[in-house]
Amino acid sequence: MAVKIRLMRVGKKKAPSYRIVVANAPSPRDGRIIENIGWYNPLREPAAVRIDEQKALRWLLHGAQPSEAVVALFKSTGVLERFEQAKAGSASSGKAE
Repeated sequence: MAVKIRLMRVGKKKAPSYRIVVANAPSPRDGRIIENIGWYNPLREPAAVRIDEQKALRWLLHGAQPSEAVVALFKSTGVLERFEQAKAGSASSGKAE
């Protein structure tokens, strides 16, 4: 089954904040999740983001697909860059064997 990394809305009306979660693709936006890997508050100036990099990298390496919004957050925090480095490192180590 496909696994997605996406945002789950929490908070009051007109005051959104989001959790960055790993969930099965067919489940609804605020439905059942597999794991919570961080949060994002767009109302703060500057926007507050906290991501558990180890969990995010583990899920990305296992094939989880991030949504467009999560890709933007991963780029801003440097998680996507570390993922590319880890992927390149594992690919080069696989060829050497």
